[in-house]
Amino acid sequence: MRKTLYLKLILAYIIFGLFGFLVVATFVTNMTADHLTKEQADALYREATLIANTYATDLYNSEISLEAVKSQLDALDAYLNATLWIINPSGRMILDSSSPLDLENEIVIEDFDPTITEGSYYIVGNFFHAFDEETLSVFAPITSDYKVKGYVVIHYPMQGIHTETNNLLNISYIMLVILFLLSLIILIFFTEIVYIPLRRITLATEQYASGNMHYEFSVESEDEMGYLAATLSYMASEIARSEDDQKKFVANVSHDFRSPLTSIKGYLEAMIDGTIPPELHEKYLTIVLNETERLRKLTNSLLTLNNLNTEGMMLNKTDFDINRTIRSVAASFEGTCRAKTIAIELVLTGDEMYVVADVDKIQQVLYNLLDNAIKFSHHNSVIKIETTEKHNKVFVSVKDSGIGIPKDDLKLIWERFYKSDLSRGKDKKGTGLGLSITKEIIRSHGENINVISTEGVGTEFIFSLPKSDMEDDD
Repeated sequence: MRKTLYLKLILAYIIFGLFGFLVVATFVTNMTADHLTKEQADALYREATLIANTYATDLYNSEISLEAVKSQLDALDAYLNATLWIINPSGRMILDSSSPLDLENEIVIEDFDPTITEGSYYIVGNFFHAFDEETLSVFAPITSDYKVKGYVVIHYPMQGIHTETNNLLNISYIMLVILFLLSLIILIFFTEIVYIPLRRITLATEQYASGNMHYEFSVESEDEMGYLAATLSYMASEIARSEDDQKKFVANVSHDFRSPLTSIKGYLEAMIDGTIPPELHEKYLTIVLNETERLRKLTNSLLTLNNLNTEGMMLNKTDFDINRTIRSVAASFEGTCRAKTIAIELVLTGDEMYVVADVDKIQQVLYNLLDNAIKFSHHNSVIKIETTEKHNKVFVSVKDSGIGIPKDDLKLIWERFYKSDLSRGKDKKGTGLGLSITKEIIRSHGENINVISTEGVGTEFIFSLPKSDMEDDD
Protein backbone atom coordinates (compact mmCIF):
# COMPACT_ATOMS: atom_id res chain seq x y z
CA MET A 1 0.00 0.00 0.00
CA ARG A 2 1.35 3.42 -0.91
CA LYS A 3 2.12 5.64 2.07
CA THR A 4 0.50 8.99 1.52
CA LEU A 5 1.75 12.29 2.88
CA TYR A 6 -1.42 12.61 4.95
CA LEU A 7 -0.91 9.18 6.53
CA LYS A 8 2.64 10.17 7.43
CA LEU A 9 1.38 13.38 8.98
CA ILE A 10 -1.23 11.52 11.05
CA LEU A 11 1.45 9.07 12.16
CA ALA A 12 3.75 11.95 13.12
CA TYR A 13 0.87 13.55 15.04
CA ILE A 14 0.24 10.34 17.01
CA ILE A 15 3.96 9.88 17.71
CA PHE A 16 4.11 13.50 18.89
CA GLY A 17 1.32 12.80 21.38
CA LEU A 18 2.89 9.54 22.62
CA PHE A 19 6.31 11.09 23.04
CA GLY A 20 4.73 14.06 24.83
CA PHE A 21 3.09 11.80 27.41
CA LEU A 22 6.25 9.68 27.67
CA VAL A 23 8.41 12.75 28.36
CA VAL A 24 5.97 14.04 30.99
CA ALA A 25 5.71 10.61 32.61
CA THR A 26 9.49 10.12 32.87
CA PHE A 27 11.73 13.16 32.58
CA VAL A 28 9.25 15.73 33.83
CA THR A 29 8.19 13.47 36.72
CA ASN A 30 11.78 12.97 37.88
CA MET A 31 12.67 16.61 37.41
CA THR A 32 9.61 17.76 39.35
CA ALA A 33 10.20 15.28 42.18
CA ASP A 34 13.87 16.28 42.45
CA HIS A 35 12.98 19.96 42.43
CA LEU A 36 10.32 19.61 45.13
CA THR A 37 12.62 17.42 47.25
CA LYS A 38 15.42 19.96 47.01
CA GLU A 39 13.04 22.82 47.76
CA GLN A 40 11.57 21.04 50.80
CA ALA A 41 15.05 20.06 52.01
CA ASP A 42 16.19 23.68 51.81
CA ALA A 43 13.22 24.85 53.87
CA LEU A 44 13.71 22.15 56.49
CA TYR A 45 17.45 22.76 56.65
CA ARG A 46 16.84 26.42 57.45
CA GLU A 47 14.54 25.36 60.31
CA ALA A 48 17.00 22.72 61.55
CA THR A 49 19.88 25.22 61.48
CA LEU A 50 17.80 27.73 63.40
CA ILE A 51 16.93 25.13 66.05
CA ALA A 52 20.54 23.94 66.25
CA ASN A 53 21.79 27.48 66.84
CA THR A 54 19.18 28.33 69.48
CA TYR A 55 17.23 25.74 71.49
CA ALA A 56 19.58 22.83 70.91
CA THR A 57 22.74 24.82 71.73
CA ASP A 58 21.12 26.24 74.82
CA LEU A 59 20.14 22.72 75.82
CA TYR A 60 23.69 21.41 75.60
CA ASN A 61 24.95 24.52 77.46
CA SER A 62 22.35 23.81 80.19
CA GLU A 63 20.75 27.18 79.60
CA ILE A 64 17.28 25.74 78.95
CA SER A 65 15.41 22.77 80.26
CA LEU A 66 14.72 19.59 78.30
CA GLU A 67 10.98 20.10 78.76
CA ALA A 68 11.12 23.61 77.26
CA VAL A 69 12.97 22.38 74.18
CA LYS A 70 10.53 19.46 73.85
CA SER A 71 7.64 21.92 73.91
CA GLN A 72 9.22 23.96 71.11
CA LEU A 73 9.89 20.85 69.01
CA ASP A 74 6.28 19.69 69.40
CA ALA A 75 5.04 23.06 68.15
CA LEU A 76 7.34 22.91 65.15
CA ASP A 77 6.27 19.30 64.51
CA ALA A 78 2.66 20.46 64.12
CA TYR A 79 3.67 23.47 62.04
CA LEU A 80 6.03 21.67 59.68
CA ASN A 81 4.12 18.37 59.62
CA ALA A 82 7.47 16.73 60.24
CA THR A 83 9.27 14.77 62.97
CA LEU A 84 12.10 16.59 64.75
CA TRP A 85 14.94 14.84 66.57
CA ILE A 86 17.89 15.93 68.63
CA ILE A 87 20.46 13.13 68.55
CA ASN A 88 23.98 12.63 69.85
CA PRO A 89 26.86 11.79 67.49
CA SER A 90 26.75 8.26 68.87
CA GLY A 91 23.15 7.83 67.75
CA ARG A 92 21.49 8.19 71.18
CA MET A 93 18.14 9.93 71.00
CA ILE A 94 17.89 13.08 73.16
CA LEU A 95 14.47 14.39 72.02
CA ASP A 96 11.77 13.11 69.64
CA SER A 97 8.83 15.36 68.74
CA SER A 98 6.71 12.34 67.82
CA SER A 99 7.10 10.63 71.21
CA PRO A 100 6.57 11.73 74.83
CA LEU A 101 9.62 12.68 76.84
CA ASP A 102 10.99 9.47 78.41
CA LEU A 103 14.24 9.75 80.34
CA GLU A 104 14.23 6.18 81.66
CA ASN A 105 14.17 4.29 78.35
CA GLU A 106 17.11 5.14 76.15
CA ILE A 107 16.65 4.93 72.40
CA VAL A 108 19.74 4.47 70.18
CA ILE A 109 19.79 4.60 66.39
CA GLU A 110 21.87 1.64 65.38
CA ASP A 111 24.73 2.23 62.94
CA PHE A 112 24.08 5.95 62.94
CA ASP A 113 26.62 7.71 60.75
CA PRO A 114 26.32 11.49 60.22
CA THR A 115 28.63 11.32 57.20
CA ILE A 116 26.06 9.39 55.19
CA THR A 117 24.96 12.61 53.45
CA GLU A 118 28.30 12.67 51.55
CA GLY A 119 28.79 16.40 51.68
CA SER A 120 25.09 17.24 51.45
CA TYR A 121 22.72 18.09 54.24
CA TYR A 122 19.89 15.64 53.53
CA ILE A 123 19.21 12.05 52.55
CA VAL A 124 16.16 10.16 51.28
CA GLY A 125 15.44 6.73 52.71
CA ASN A 126 14.39 4.94 55.92
CA PHE A 127 17.10 6.64 58.05
CA PHE A 128 18.96 3.60 59.30
CA HIS A 129 15.75 1.50 59.37
CA ALA A 130 14.04 3.97 61.73
CA PHE A 131 11.03 4.39 59.42
CA ASP A 132 8.86 2.02 57.41
CA GLU A 133 8.25 4.53 54.60
CA GLU A 134 10.55 6.62 52.48
CA THR A 135 11.51 9.78 54.34
CA LEU A 136 13.42 13.00 53.64
CA SER A 137 15.89 13.56 56.50
CA VAL A 138 17.74 16.87 57.00
CA PHE A 139 20.83 17.22 59.23
CA ALA A 140 22.02 20.36 61.07
CA PRO A 141 24.97 20.05 63.48
CA ILE A 142 24.79 21.40 67.05
CA THR A 143 28.14 23.02 67.89
CA SER A 144 29.54 24.37 71.07
CA ASP A 145 33.14 25.41 71.73
CA TYR A 146 33.91 24.48 68.13
CA LYS A 147 32.84 20.91 68.72
CA VAL A 148 29.85 18.99 67.33
CA LYS A 149 27.73 18.08 70.32
CA GLY A 150 24.87 16.54 68.38
CA TYR A 151 22.51 16.93 65.46
CA VAL A 152 19.09 18.34 64.78
CA VAL A 153 17.40 15.97 62.36
CA ILE A 154 14.07 16.78 60.71
CA HIS A 155 12.20 13.92 59.03
CA TYR A 156 9.56 14.70 56.37
CA PRO A 157 7.56 11.88 54.71
CA MET A 158 8.23 11.62 50.96
CA GLN A 159 4.56 10.76 50.47
CA GLY A 160 3.75 14.45 50.82
CA ILE A 161 6.33 15.35 48.15
CA HIS A 162 4.99 12.60 45.86
CA THR A 163 1.45 13.93 46.30
CA GLU A 164 2.54 17.45 45.41
CA THR A 165 4.54 16.08 42.47
CA ASN A 166 1.47 14.26 41.15
CA ASN A 167 -0.63 17.41 41.49
CA LEU A 168 1.88 19.34 39.41
CA LEU A 169 2.08 16.49 36.90
CA ASN A 170 -1.70 16.51 36.54
CA ILE A 171 -1.42 20.13 35.46
CA SER A 172 1.31 19.12 32.98
CA TYR A 173 -0.90 16.34 31.59
CA ILE A 174 -3.82 18.73 31.20
CA MET A 175 -1.59 21.24 29.39
CA LEU A 176 -0.29 18.45 27.16
CA VAL A 177 -3.84 17.40 26.27
CA ILE A 178 -4.74 21.02 25.50
CA LEU A 179 -1.62 21.35 23.34
CA PHE A 180 -2.49 18.07 21.60
CA LEU A 181 -6.00 19.34 20.84
CA LEU A 182 -4.65 22.68 19.61
CA SER A 183 -2.26 20.84 17.31
CA LEU A 184 -5.30 18.96 16.02
CA ILE A 185 -6.61 22.32 14.80
CA ILE A 186 -3.34 22.73 12.88
CA LEU A 187 -3.87 19.27 11.40
CA ILE A 188 -7.39 20.21 10.31
CA PHE A 189 -6.11 23.42 8.73
CA PHE A 190 -3.39 21.45 6.97
CA THR A 191 -6.00 19.03 5.66
CA GLU A 192 -8.18 21.80 4.27
CA ILE A 193 -5.49 24.18 3.04
CA VAL A 194 -2.72 21.82 1.90
CA TYR A 195 -3.71 18.15 1.70
CA ILE A 196 -7.07 18.40 -0.11
CA PRO A 197 -5.74 20.84 -2.77
CA LEU A 198 -2.60 18.72 -3.12
CA ARG A 199 -4.76 15.63 -3.57
CA ARG A 200 -6.72 17.39 -6.32
CA ILE A 201 -3.48 18.39 -8.01
CA THR A 202 -2.15 14.82 -7.73
CA LEU A 203 -5.36 13.41 -9.23
CA ALA A 204 -5.14 15.97 -12.04
CA THR A 205 -1.52 15.02 -12.81
CA GLU A 206 -2.55 11.35 -12.95
CA GLN A 207 -5.27 12.26 -15.44
CA TYR A 208 -2.85 14.32 -17.53
CA ALA A 209 -0.24 11.53 -17.38
CA SER A 210 -2.85 9.10 -18.75
CA GLY A 211 -3.50 11.48 -21.66
CA ASN A 212 -6.71 13.14 -20.47
CA MET A 213 -5.60 16.74 -21.06
CA HIS A 214 -9.20 17.97 -20.98
CA TYR A 215 -9.61 17.06 -17.28
CA GLU A 216 -10.71 20.15 -15.37
CA PHE A 217 -10.10 20.97 -11.70
CA SER A 218 -9.76 24.06 -9.56
CA VAL A 219 -8.25 25.04 -6.21
CA GLU A 220 -9.85 28.07 -4.61
CA SER A 221 -6.77 29.54 -2.98
CA GLU A 222 -4.69 32.68 -3.36
CA ASP A 223 -1.44 31.12 -2.10
CA GLU A 224 1.30 29.06 -3.78
CA MET A 225 -0.97 25.99 -3.85
CA GLY A 226 -3.60 27.86 -5.83
CA TYR A 227 -0.91 29.26 -8.15
CA LEU A 228 0.48 25.75 -8.70
CA ALA A 229 -2.99 24.41 -9.53
CA ALA A 230 -3.69 27.29 -11.92
CA THR A 231 -0.31 26.83 -13.61
CA LEU A 232 -0.84 23.09 -13.97
CA SER A 233 -4.33 23.61 -15.38
CA TYR A 234 -3.01 26.21 -17.82
CA MET A 235 -0.20 23.88 -18.88
CA ALA A 236 -2.68 21.06 -19.52
CA SER A 237 -4.98 23.35 -21.52
CA GLU A 238 -2.01 24.51 -23.61
CA ILE A 239 -0.94 20.91 -24.23
CA ALA A 240 -4.53 19.99 -25.11
CA ARG A 241 -4.74 22.95 -27.45
CA SER A 242 -1.42 21.97 -28.99
CA GLU A 243 -2.66 18.40 -29.51
CA ASP A 244 -5.87 19.70 -31.05
CA ASP A 245 -3.85 21.98 -33.31
CA GLN A 246 -1.64 19.06 -34.27
CA LYS A 247 -4.65 16.90 -35.13
CA LYS A 248 -6.17 19.77 -37.04
CA PHE A 249 -2.88 20.38 -38.80
CA VAL A 250 -2.58 16.74 -39.87
CA ALA A 251 -6.20 16.74 -41.03
CA ASN A 252 -5.70 19.92 -43.05
CA VAL A 253 -2.45 18.70 -44.59
CA SER A 254 -4.10 15.40 -45.49
CA HIS A 255 -7.07 17.22 -47.03
CA ASP A 256 -4.92 19.69 -48.97
CA PHE A 257 -2.71 16.90 -50.33
CA ARG A 258 -5.58 14.49 -51.02
CA SER A 259 -7.62 16.92 -53.16
CA PRO A 260 -4.96 17.66 -55.82
CA LEU A 261 -3.72 14.05 -55.78
CA THR A 262 -7.28 12.83 -56.38
CA SER A 263 -7.65 15.24 -59.30
CA ILE A 264 -4.29 14.24 -60.81
CA LYS A 265 -5.06 10.52 -60.45
CA GLY A 266 -8.56 10.92 -61.91
CA TYR A 267 -7.46 12.93 -64.95
CA LEU A 268 -4.52 10.63 -65.73
CA GLU A 269 -6.69 7.50 -65.44
CA ALA A 270 -9.29 9.12 -67.68
CA MET A 271 -6.64 9.90 -70.32
CA ILE A 272 -5.21 6.36 -70.14
CA ASP A 273 -8.54 4.54 -70.45
CA GLY A 274 -9.73 6.88 -73.24
CA THR A 275 -12.46 8.63 -71.27
CA ILE A 276 -10.71 11.90 -72.17
CA PRO A 277 -10.04 11.96 -75.92
CA PRO A 278 -6.50 12.74 -77.15
CA GLU A 279 -7.52 16.16 -78.47
CA LEU A 280 -8.34 17.26 -74.87
CA HIS A 281 -5.17 15.83 -73.34
CA GLU A 282 -3.34 19.17 -73.45
CA LYS A 283 -6.16 20.89 -71.55
CA TYR A 284 -6.23 18.33 -68.76
CA LEU A 285 -2.45 18.01 -68.61
CA THR A 286 -2.39 21.73 -67.93
CA ILE A 287 -4.85 21.15 -65.05
CA VAL A 288 -2.61 18.32 -63.79
CA LEU A 289 0.40 20.65 -64.00
CA ASN A 290 -1.44 23.30 -62.00
CA GLU A 291 -2.31 20.74 -59.33
CA THR A 292 1.32 19.60 -59.09
CA GLU A 293 2.36 23.25 -58.75
CA ARG A 294 -0.14 23.57 -55.94
CA LEU A 295 1.40 20.54 -54.19
CA ARG A 296 4.88 22.03 -54.64
CA LYS A 297 3.81 25.33 -53.10
CA LEU A 298 2.12 23.51 -50.21
CA THR A 299 5.26 21.42 -49.57
CA ASN A 300 7.53 24.47 -49.68
CA SER A 301 5.22 26.37 -47.35
CA LEU A 302 5.20 23.51 -44.85
CA LEU A 303 9.00 23.31 -44.92
CA THR A 304 9.24 27.07 -44.45
CA LEU A 305 6.80 27.01 -41.55
CA ASN A 306 8.63 24.12 -39.90
CA ASN A 307 11.97 25.93 -40.14
CA LEU A 308 10.44 29.10 -38.71
CA ASN A 309 9.09 27.17 -35.71
CA THR A 310 12.47 25.61 -34.95
CA GLU A 311 13.88 26.69 -31.59
CA GLY A 312 16.85 29.01 -31.93
CA MET A 313 16.28 29.72 -35.62
CA MET A 314 19.13 31.73 -37.12
CA LEU A 315 18.28 34.93 -38.98
CA ASN A 316 20.68 36.45 -41.46
CA LYS A 317 20.14 40.04 -40.36
CA THR A 318 21.64 42.82 -42.42
CA ASP A 319 21.08 46.52 -43.05
CA PHE A 320 19.04 46.97 -46.22
CA ASP A 321 16.77 49.51 -47.86
CA ILE A 322 13.18 48.47 -47.23
CA ASN A 323 11.91 50.93 -49.85
CA ARG A 324 14.02 49.26 -52.52
CA THR A 325 12.77 45.81 -51.46
CA ILE A 326 9.15 47.03 -51.67
CA ARG A 327 9.70 48.41 -55.18
CA SER A 328 11.27 45.10 -56.26
CA VAL A 329 8.41 42.98 -54.89
CA ALA A 330 5.79 45.29 -56.41
CA ALA A 331 7.50 45.04 -59.81
CA SER A 332 7.28 41.23 -59.73
CA PHE A 333 3.44 41.47 -59.69
CA GLU A 334 3.26 43.76 -62.70
CA GLY A 335 1.81 41.09 -64.99
CA THR A 336 -0.77 39.93 -62.44
CA CYS A 337 -1.85 43.51 -61.75
CA ARG A 338 -2.18 44.29 -65.46
CA ALA A 339 -4.44 41.25 -65.93
CA LYS A 340 -6.80 42.50 -63.19
CA THR A 341 -6.26 46.18 -63.98
CA ILE A 342 -5.05 46.78 -60.42
CA ALA A 343 -2.72 49.67 -59.60
CA ILE A 344 -0.07 49.55 -56.83
CA GLU A 345 0.49 52.92 -55.15
CA LEU A 346 3.79 53.32 -53.27
CA VAL A 347 3.88 55.98 -50.51
CA LEU A 348 7.43 55.58 -49.22
CA THR A 349 9.15 57.82 -46.68
CA GLY A 350 12.34 59.15 -48.27
CA ASP A 351 14.30 57.69 -51.15
CA GLU A 352 15.98 55.20 -48.81
CA MET A 353 14.82 53.71 -45.50
CA TYR A 354 17.24 51.25 -43.93
CA VAL A 355 16.14 48.54 -41.51
CA VAL A 356 17.87 45.65 -39.70
CA ALA A 357 16.30 42.32 -40.68
CA ASP A 358 16.63 39.20 -42.81
CA VAL A 359 16.08 40.61 -46.29
CA ASP A 360 15.00 37.29 -47.86
CA LYS A 361 12.38 36.58 -45.19
CA ILE A 362 11.03 40.14 -45.21
CA GLN A 363 10.80 39.86 -49.00
CA GLN A 364 8.70 36.73 -48.49
CA VAL A 365 6.45 38.64 -46.05
CA LEU A 366 5.89 41.41 -48.59
CA TYR A 367 5.26 38.84 -51.33
CA ASN A 368 2.62 37.01 -49.23
CA LEU A 369 0.82 40.21 -48.21
CA LEU A 370 0.82 41.67 -51.70
CA ASP A 371 -0.24 38.36 -53.25
CA ASN A 372 -3.21 38.23 -50.83
CA ALA A 373 -4.09 41.87 -51.53
CA ILE A 374 -4.17 41.28 -55.28
CA LYS A 375 -6.05 38.00 -54.94
CA PHE A 376 -8.90 39.56 -52.92
CA SER A 377 -9.03 42.97 -54.63
CA HIS A 378 -11.67 43.93 -57.15
CA HIS A 379 -10.85 44.82 -60.76
CA ASN A 380 -9.89 48.48 -61.36
CA SER A 381 -8.86 48.97 -57.72
CA VAL A 382 -5.75 50.34 -55.99
CA ILE A 383 -3.39 48.66 -53.54
CA LYS A 384 -1.43 51.06 -51.34
CA ILE A 385 1.98 50.20 -49.82
CA GLU A 386 3.26 52.77 -47.33
CA THR A 387 6.30 53.14 -45.05
CA THR A 388 6.45 55.42 -42.01
CA GLU A 389 9.03 56.02 -39.29
CA LYS A 390 8.29 56.37 -35.57
CA HIS A 391 10.36 55.82 -32.41
CA ASN A 392 13.26 54.12 -34.26
CA LYS A 393 10.79 51.75 -35.89
CA VAL A 394 9.77 51.48 -39.52
CA PHE A 395 6.13 50.56 -40.10
CA VAL A 396 5.14 48.94 -43.40
CA SER A 397 1.47 49.00 -44.46
CA VAL A 398 -0.15 46.95 -47.25
CA LYS A 399 -3.73 48.15 -47.82
CA ASP A 400 -6.30 46.97 -50.37
CA SER A 401 -9.90 47.84 -51.12
CA GLY A 402 -11.11 44.29 -51.64
CA ILE A 403 -13.67 42.01 -50.02
CA GLY A 404 -12.36 42.46 -46.48
CA ILE A 405 -12.31 39.95 -43.63
CA PRO A 406 -15.36 39.26 -41.42
CA LYS A 407 -14.93 40.41 -37.82
CA ASP A 408 -15.29 36.88 -36.43
CA ASP A 409 -12.47 35.68 -38.69
CA LEU A 410 -9.87 38.30 -37.73
CA LYS A 411 -8.48 36.24 -34.84
CA LEU A 412 -8.37 33.09 -36.95
CA ILE A 413 -6.57 34.27 -40.08
CA TRP A 414 -3.13 33.52 -38.55
CA GLU A 415 -3.99 29.84 -38.05
CA ARG A 416 -2.53 27.32 -40.44
CA PHE A 417 -4.75 26.31 -43.37
CA TYR A 418 -7.45 28.72 -42.29
CA LYS A 419 -9.58 30.22 -45.06
CA SER A 420 -12.56 32.42 -44.36
CA ASP A 421 -15.87 31.68 -46.02
CA LEU A 422 -15.54 34.82 -48.18
CA SER A 423 -12.12 33.80 -49.46
CA ARG A 424 -12.89 30.23 -50.43
CA GLY A 425 -14.42 31.15 -53.75
CA LYS A 426 -11.46 33.35 -54.78
CA ASP A 427 -8.58 31.39 -53.19
CA LYS A 428 -8.86 28.11 -55.04
CA LYS A 429 -5.09 27.63 -55.34
CA GLY A 430 -4.12 28.98 -51.91
CA THR A 431 -2.64 26.78 -49.18
CA GLY A 432 -3.90 28.74 -46.18
CA LEU A 433 -0.33 28.97 -44.86
CA GLY A 434 0.75 32.38 -46.20
CA LEU A 435 -0.35 34.47 -43.22
CA SER A 436 0.93 31.85 -40.73
CA ILE A 437 4.35 32.04 -42.35
CA THR A 438 4.18 35.84 -42.40
CA LYS A 439 3.42 36.08 -38.69
CA GLU A 440 6.14 33.58 -37.78
CA ILE A 441 8.74 35.55 -39.74
CA ILE A 442 7.80 38.87 -38.11
CA ARG A 443 7.68 37.26 -34.67
CA SER A 444 11.11 35.68 -35.17
CA HIS A 445 12.42 39.24 -35.65
CA GLY A 446 10.89 40.24 -32.30
CA GLU A 447 8.36 42.51 -34.01
CA ASN A 448 4.56 42.60 -34.44
CA ILE A 449 2.07 42.45 -37.28
CA ASN A 450 -1.53 43.66 -37.02
CA VAL A 451 -4.56 43.66 -39.30
CA ILE A 452 -7.38 46.15 -39.75
CA SER A 453 -10.27 45.04 -41.92
CA THR A 454 -13.86 45.93 -42.72
CA GLU A 455 -15.98 43.47 -44.63
CA GLY A 456 -16.76 44.78 -48.13
CA VAL A 457 -14.37 47.76 -47.71
CA GLY A 458 -10.84 46.38 -47.60
CA THR A 459 -7.98 45.13 -45.43
CA GLU A 460 -4.76 46.66 -44.15
CA PHE A 461 -1.79 44.73 -42.75
CA ILE A 462 0.83 46.68 -40.76
CA PHE A 463 4.12 45.25 -39.48
CA SER A 464 7.13 46.83 -37.81
CA LEU A 465 10.89 46.50 -38.26
CA PRO A 466 13.78 48.03 -36.30
CA LYS A 467 15.33 51.03 -38.03
CA SER A 468 19.00 50.79 -38.94
CA ASP A 469 21.61 53.27 -37.67
CA MET A 470 23.22 53.34 -41.11
CA GLU A 471 21.46 56.55 -42.18
CA ASP A 472 22.40 58.27 -38.88
CA ASP A 473 26.06 57.30 -39.40
CA ASP A 474 25.96 58.76 -42.91
